[in-house]
This record gives sequence, C-alpha cells and structure tokens, in this order.
Amino acid sequence: MSQTIAVQHESMSQFCQHNNALMLGGFSLQQISTMLDKDVFYAYDKAVIQQQVQRFRAAVPPRIKLHYAIKANPYWPVIQYLRPLVDGFDVASQKEMLLALQSGMAVRDISFAGPGKTDAELSAAICAGVTLNVESAGELNRLCQLGRQLQQTPQVALRVNPAFELKASGMKMAGGAKPFGIDEEQVLELLANIADMPVNLRGFHIFCGSQNLKPEALIEAHQLTFALAAKLVAACPYKPELINLGGGFGIPYFPGEKRLDLTAVSASLQQLLQQYNEAFNDIELVIELGRFLVAEAGIYACKVVDKKVSRGTTYLVCNGGLHHHLANSGNFGQVIRKNYPVAIGNKLSSDTTEQVTIVGPLCTPLDILADRVTLPQANVGDWVVVYQSGAYGPTASPQDFLGHPAVAEILL
Repeated sequence: MSQTIAVQHESMSQFCQHNNALMLGGFSLQQISTMLDKDVFYAYDKAVIQQQVQRFRAAVPPRIKLHYAIKANPYWPVIQYLRPLVDGFDVASQKEMLLALQSGMAVRDISFAGPGKTDAELSAAICAGVTLNVESAGELNRLCQLGRQLQQTPQVALRVNPAFELKASGMKMAGGAKPFGIDEEQVLELLANIADMPVNLRGFHIFCGSQNLKPEALIEAHQLTFALAAKLVAACPYKPELINLGGGFGIPYFPGEKRLDLTAVSASLQQLLQQYNEAFNDIELVIELGRFLVAEAGIYACKVVDKKVSRGTTYLVCNGGLHHHLANSGNFGQVIRKNYPVAIGNKLSSDTTEQVTIVGPLCTPLDILADRVTLPQANVGDWVVVYQSGAYGPTASPQDFLGHPAVAEILL
C-alpha cells in the first residue's frame, strides 16, 4: 500500500470497514445506493456526530453552552438529530430560522445572524421571538421601527466586530473593516443610548473566524474575547443575559493537518471562567460550532463511469462533481486548490495502486474531485468517496449547473 493511502485512512478512522469496503451507519455504499435508488449521494453517520458533541462536552467546561450553526448542514434529519444534543441553534436566514423553530428548540435558544437581513426577515424574527444578532446601527434602527409597527419588542444581541482577529483561521470574520458586526468602538457608543430604544438587549455576539486547527490561536482569541466582553458588560446599562463567544474549532481536511487538540484550549477556558467569574456571573456563555460537529460525519459518494489515459495522466471520470460538492473542487474559499481525503470506497486498500486524477461530468476544467492522488487501481463501476464532507455540501453547491440530477442525502 502506498504512503498516500496509509495517511488518508489513518486520518479517516471515524468510519468502520468490512471486507476492505467502507461502511457508514452499518451499511455498505451499495446498500445505501440501493435504498436511495441513487448512485450519487451524501451519507452522514449519527455516531460520528454524537462523538464530536461528546468530544466538545468532555473538553469544554459545562458552564459554556454549545450551539449548532445550522448553515454548516441544514439537512432536516441532521437538525432533528442534533436538537437534543446541543443547547441551541444559530441560523443565518428565515428558512433556517423556521427549521430551528419546527425542530422544537426553545425560542430563547435560537439566534439569527448575518448581514443584509431584509425587513421581511427581521419582522419574521421579531414575531418568532428569536434573538437577532444585530450587524449594524442601521439594522438596529430598522428593528426599532419594525418592532413598533408589530407592537412587539425585538430580542437583540449586538454582534461586535472586534479590533482583533482569529489568527490562522480559514475565514476571518473580524478585525479591520468587515461587513459582519458593529465595530467595537461603535458598540460602546450605541450602549450609551440603547436603554432608550424599544428593544430588549439580551447580550453580545463576538465571532472572529472559522476553521482553526491551532490551539494557541484559539486561546489568544478567547483571551481577547473575554476581555472585550467584560468591557462591554461594564458599559451596558443593564446586565445582559447572553454572550456568544463565537466558534472557530476546525477539522483536518488536507495533507499535513492534524485534528485539533482541545487540551490546552480547555485549560485556558477554565482559567478564563475563573478570572471573569464575577463579571460574568449569571450570564449565559455560548460557543457556536458548525463544521466541527458535522463535517467529519459525512461522505460524498459517486461512481466511476469512465477511465481514460491522456498524455500520461490517468483519469477516473465520475457521475458526481463540483455541482454537488463545490468545496471539494477548491472553489469555496481555497486560494490554492488542495485535495480533500479520498478513497475507492469498495476497495480501501490494495497491493496494486496507481496515480489518478478524478474528475466529474461537467464541461469545465474546474470539475476536479482529486488531483494526482495514489489510490487502489479502480475500474468503471467502483465507488469514489470524498471524506470530511458533512459540512457545506449540497446547499453550498451549484446543483443546477448544467442541468445534472440533484444529489441525494441520508442520515444513518
């Protein structure tokens, strides 16, 4: 077996295998395909989701609540499964808000974030009673007007754009000029007048970035976040109920990346809770996570429909591609394209290997599932599996591009 395969499978040990083939939720790929009557699909494993929640609970002090960011994977069975496992849901649209409400999650434990909320979205959230994470002074003024019209008090948290950022994060959401949140210096100005506004200020939302695998970066961000939150609480005209500390916990996608070690992060959080115990007494503290909870639980599976050699490069041509899995193609935030971990799902290891480039059916050179990877020798009809696919999959992909069939999903 090649070193490439050994590394890929060592890092993808969250799933079982039987007779050299991948098993997910107790089923083989062919069994899942037969049940769905589809040979292109996403499959998510309940046990892996539960393990990630337990991993968080074991590492993070119980004083800090866990919210799931639905945007990572809004598949309805996933939301239903996570509802009793987490303490709240964070949503980024009216549709996600309705999913969260219908799941049975308590209204007070649902928060609605995102720039550019329309009046219709704000009105819906006011009527529902969820907490609106306010992204600008203008949005706050619109909320005041809409609340008066609806004769209902908006429940709000001010989303703060701090002066600092989460270093080494995949996507930086704070520090400098950002469309997200209100600059911290402007928040302090707003707090001087917010007691006279017709809103209920529940607290603050401080989200710095996502997809971080460096404990030292998370620790520094937590230290700065706690300090900023304490300053905001002190400036608040009345004691807030809630502080959302953001998220940022990442998962390994690419060669050389290691799973996030939460040991030092846990110790730092415990120390910060002791340090700010008096300042945050009776205030609910929240960490919101999306991909950390679901990404490793999912795979994307498709079939090899053709195999060809072009000027020395062997291509596996599949019936699935970037229209189903934009992130894997490298067109969802990557600056330089890197391969997600992949496998031949029905032959995980073999003495006979080959270097291949795996592509999809679309008429674009961007439709790449994996570039120059060494895998067991595959044939037409074999299964190609992309790991780490439980987050930002179908709903983050252009499924209507070129009119190919939509992808199926299943939670097992």
